Formats: sequence, structure tokens, C-alpha cells
Amino acid sequence: MKTPIFPRLQAGPAGIALLTALLLSTAAHADLRFKDDTGHEVRLKAPARRIITLAPHAAESLYAAGAGDKLVGTVEYSDYPPEAKKVPRVGGYSRVDLEAVAALKPDLVLAWESGNNMTQVDKLKALGLTVYVSQPNTIENIADQLERLGQLAGTEAVANAAAERFRKRLENLRTINASKPKVRVFYQIWKTPLMTIGGPQIISDAIRICGGENVFGHLKQMAPNVSIEAVLEADPEAIVATGMGDAQPEWLHDWDPWTRMTAVKRSNLFHITPDIMQRHTPRILDGTEKLCAHLDTARSHRPAR
Repeated sequence: MKTPIFPRLQAGPAGIALLTALLLSTAAHADLRFKDDTGHEVRLKAPARRIITLAPHAAESLYAAGAGDKLVGTVEYSDYPPEAKKVPRVGGYSRVDLEAVAALKPDLVLAWESGNNMTQVDKLKALGLTVYVSQPNTIENIADQLERLGQLAGTEAVANAAAERFRKRLENLRTINASKPKVRVFYQIWKTPLMTIGGPQIISDAIRICGGENVFGHLKQMAPNVSIEAVLEADPEAIVATGMGDAQPEWLHDWDPWTRMTAVKRSNLFHITPDIMQRHTPRILDGTEKLCAHLDTARSHRPAR
């Protein structure tokens, strides 16, 4: 006869209290198991207390999920919220200092599949570090990411509330823009080489939410290079550029001579600050609202029928 997991308990409140305590104790010692965005299983013995992020957006989202006080290391350009500027650096997102990561003794490293050097990420795993790889490709995935960060760090209450606010705001944006006429958009992230966004990139999702169509949405790369001739052939109704900083990039008006292109002909050359559009964080909805406003402007520039 098998021995029961718990001994026989007397009936009544005292027995129930003891059983509850035993159950909680067992749960506290159980490993936490998660599948990251690459399908890899990640195990933690308890919610992480020392976390390193290998991308600026991961650091920002960690704060949004209520776990900023657990951030012990991050990479260059992790500058939001302001508290993130004080966190020790472990290199850049494209090249991480492995020794600096190991020296901080994290119990969890948050990596970015399309932005980090995955060979280096594999080396971190080989060092015995626990690595969770994320890749939010749609705006809805950001809410999912907040909830998962809350689970990983033990801050579910804050993270779930943030995710709920995000989803409500996102749904409102979708509703407002659902029936608006399509606007063909060329989204430019760099001049030399001339770079745009492909279909899988999260900004393509923002364009769709605003009632737009990415003229290079058929491309499968995240950030493909394109030619001027390809842009002219696509004839976008609006060009949206970001660049590196808050100021409008000078090269946005390099398109001015191409007066036959609809975007130029109708003065639909727009700029959005990259931090609110190109980071996979709750602030992407600020960028999406700005993008939607630009596309509304483009619609208002259409000739009267």
C-alpha cells in the first residue's frame, strides 16, 4: 500500500490550515517552467531576482512589468525610463561582453532573437546561465510579453494590469481606424543603405492598425535593403522616416526631387521619433497613434472627387 503524500489530517480549521501550508510549501519548491519565443524551455527555481537584459526594449518592458528593481545589467541605449541609465552596461545589443554578463551573476538573462548575436546567446547558455529569448512580432505580443515578464520576475499583479491597459488602448486604436481608406506607406529606417521594414516586422503591424499598407510588406526580411527604383515603382502615398534621434532626418527630403511620386506630390513626408516606434515596448502605441495621425493627414491631402 502506498504511503499518502500528506499524512492524515484532523478535520476542522486547524487541519485545513496545515494542509494549505503544506501545499504552498510544495508549490514554493517547484520549478517554474516556461517556453520562450524560440520554443526553448526555460526553468527557474523561483522568480528571478537578478536580471540582465540584452536589448533596450527588454529593459524598458521590465520596468513596465514592475520588475525594474531586479535589473542588474543591460546594454547601451537602454535609456528609458531614466532609472535604466544608471544600470551597469554589458556591451551593446549586437555585441555583448560575455564576461561582464557572467560577473553580474544573473539568475535570468533576457535576449532578443532578431537583434542579438545568437551565437553569443548560445555561449551564455553554455556558461550555465538561464536565458529567455523573446521575439514580439505583433503589437499584441507586447501585452503577452509584459505578462510573461511578470511571471518570470514574480510581479504578476503589476505586469497583468499593464498588459490589460495596453490591450484596451490597442483595441481602441483598431476600432477608430478599422474602416478608413487604405494608405500605401513606405517606411524608411535608414538612407545608406536604403532600408525599410518587411512584413514580419512589428511596425508593419502598426501600419495595418492605422489602415495603411506597407508597400514592401511582401518581403520576408525584418529590415531589407531596397533600391530607389523599387520605391519609385511602388509609388507610396506616404513616406514615414525615423532615423537615429528625435529630430527629423535630413535625408527625408532627399525625396523632394521625385515629384511624380504620390508621397512627394501631396507633401506626405512624415517623421516619427524612433524610440516610440522601433522599440517593442508599451510606448509603441504612442508611435502608432502618431503614425495613424500622419496617415489621416495623407488622406486629407487627397484631391476632391
